Amino acid sequence: LRLSKVSGFAMLRSACLFAIIASAAAFAPASLPIFSKANFPAVSRGLPVRHAASISMGYNLQHPKIANDITELIGRTPLLRLSKVTGDCGADIIVKLESMEPCNSVKDRIGFSMINEAEKRGDITPGKTTLVEPTSGNTGIALAMVAAAKGYDLILTMPESMSLERRVMFKALGAKLVLTPAPLAMKGAIKKAEDIIASLGENAYMLQQFNNPDNVKIHVETTGPEIWEQMDGKIDVFLGGVGTGGTITGTSKFLKSKNKEMKTIAVEPAESPVMSGGKPGPHKIQGIGAGFIPNNLDMDIVDEVVQVTSADAMAMARRLAKEEGVLCGISSGAAIKAAIEIGSRAEMKGKRIVAIIPSFGERYLSTALFSELLEESKAQAAEEVQV
Repeated sequence: LRLSKVSGFAMLRSACLFAIIASAAAFAPASLPIFSKANFPAVSRGLPVRHAASISMGYNLQHPKIANDITELIGRTPLLRLSKVTGDCGADIIVKLESMEPCNSVKDRIGFSMINEAEKRGDITPGKTTLVEPTSGNTGIALAMVAAAKGYDLILTMPESMSLERRVMFKALGAKLVLTPAPLAMKGAIKKAEDIIASLGENAYMLQQFNNPDNVKIHVETTGPEIWEQMDGKIDVFLGGVGTGGTITGTSKFLKSKNKEMKTIAVEPAESPVMSGGKPGPHKIQGIGAGFIPNNLDMDIVDEVVQVTSADAMAMARRLAKEEGVLCGISSGAAIKAAIEIGSRAEMKGKRIVAIIPSFGERYLSTALFSELLEESKAQAAEEVQV
């Protein structure tokens, strides 16, 4: 990543280069990438192309050697086949590690898309517009990252029940945070954001992740094509938890345009089974189960809804860390619990299921997911050492 803003304050006036180990991925162009000499200069020069097999389907999965800003490192996340937590599951369960985005969640994609598309339309201007958004955490972190890179002030509203790590990350990235009462869930955060917009007037702008079509659009243009490319077009089921509905709707739209037989399975908290026709309720699976069906969710594209309890989601997330080395959040555990359930059906033997790992586990250390380990670590004393 080439730094462009802080270098003026640094001792070195030349370009500063950093190797970004945690996010070896780059964001796809606004238009759907096509395999061509323009996209692959090495081809036109007759030079060997690295990872040639990865571009055989036509989607550019390569990333720039040096990114000019952090948003160019969004997307193109890897796939991983699970082998230990799956047990006797007859299906092949493959996960897309959105936890390896620059700010470690799938929401990095929509954070960029919603701001970038609004800029293109002339709806917002850096240094003039204050962005306001209700969030359960990961979208807020993504927006804070993009807002910092582009020069926007950002106010985030969030239920107080979300993790402490989220609060700190917002502030570290320069955003202002307003907390709302936990019992009101996301409805309370949305109402507070609307109140802030009204008080700030014409220079404030709410991105509205639950209703914004740019949320769905980015998954049609990037997440879906990436999965299709990485799977060589061989995918039977796409599965994911539902927060805003953007990931599952946009990704499925693209994948089903390529394979009409592919099934889409949505995952929701058993304690808040709104998609299944039940009533909203409190649960511990942060990031999904907002308590209502968002406008960005196309239920017609969903073939089945699977419910997972908070306890089962957390148990699977812990297993993923200990047995697969995949440190992830609670909603990731819910997705994999559901994927194993689906993949264990007799008719699923030999099928391929792709599930989304939405976020990295480090931002859940203070939650019920790892609270026992946190307390144990706090209480741990140093052992004597003879020197």
